[in-house]
Amino acid sequence: MTPVPTLIYDLDLPALSDLLKSWGEPAYRAKQIWQGLYQHLYNSPEQFTSLSKSLRERMAAELTFIPFKVKTYLDSSDGFTRKTLFELPDGNLIEAVLMRYGDPADNPQISTSATSGRGARKRRTLCISTQAGCAMGCVFCATGQLGYKRNLSSGEIVAQVMYYAQMLKPQDEVVTNVVFMGMGEPFHNYDNTLAAVDRLNDADGYNFGTRRMTISTVGLVPQIRRFADEQRQVNLAISLHAADDEERLAIMPVNKRYKIDEVLDACRYYVDKTHRRVTFEWALISGVNDTPEVARKLAARLKGLLCHVNAIPLNPTAGYAGQATDRERAEIFKQTLEQAGIPCTIRMRRGIDIQAGCGQLAGAVGK
Repeated sequence: MTPVPTLIYDLDLPALSDLLKSWGEPAYRAKQIWQGLYQHLYNSPEQFTSLSKSLRERMAAELTFIPFKVKTYLDSSDGFTRKTLFELPDGNLIEAVLMRYGDPADNPQISTSATSGRGARKRRTLCISTQAGCAMGCVFCATGQLGYKRNLSSGEIVAQVMYYAQMLKPQDEVVTNVVFMGMGEPFHNYDNTLAAVDRLNDADGYNFGTRRMTISTVGLVPQIRRFADEQRQVNLAISLHAADDEERLAIMPVNKRYKIDEVLDACRYYVDKTHRRVTFEWALISGVNDTPEVARKLAARLKGLLCHVNAIPLNPTAGYAGQATDRERAEIFKQTLEQAGIPCTIRMRRGIDIQAGCGQLAGAVGK
């Protein structure tokens, strides 16, 4: 039976060094390959022209650089969002989304000169997946409606970022933010997700700042506490979506195991440990969780906690009858929170015309 090639992005630098050593290569070769991967964004052995032909041939035979193929992609009509559906070798589908912000066309008050170059004000945010499918079963989420397939390896997570970084490079653009908010529950795949974070953050490699990464969880309490104890600088977001247990359980089955009070206690522990703010994600569902009464109830629960609420009108899915809140109701919700001392932002919905919510494209294609 032919051995399955190792995904090179699954290797950290020590593991890559050990592999090269076992091949009889000098130690410095690992650093050359590492920098080629993450600084020059090479994605095939042929691009490593400083290496010997024999080493490149062995890399081609025993390593793989691309762990998926592009099944399809969709661009939004405004040109700001691209959603890519990847097919893994085992047939599972995952999604990643590129969202562009800060372009002159997006905001006429920002000049072209102000948005050019690496230090540009324009943002290129990636939303990437950590699992194929999801076990959490949130009723309004297309990924939750698909069910759990499997965890992604750390390299399969990293490769999504590299794919878009390679795409942006010819346009003289760079990834500016990465959010682990695509398909799957990142803390259900904790070790691989955080290994991917470490690989992206490596100072000798991609050197992507942890403060430009955000991990979103539905509220897995032990993992929130572990994350706090590790004192990481990665941003933490909690998908809350309801202010009392009965309402949350109706849309998020995880609330049967971890009640809101337990989740908020873990968040307080996180803030005490790290002195970092927690973001609460809130999908505004018309007539369900978007009323001033709900906002006041939420504000009472969050009082005294260093936090911010990111509210975004729901991305409708075929498997859930709920509809997005309109702009007026969203603004009233925001004002009610702010009057109670809780900062709130109404986030812009991106890619609605291409079903950019996580799992929507995989669900449509996989049927």
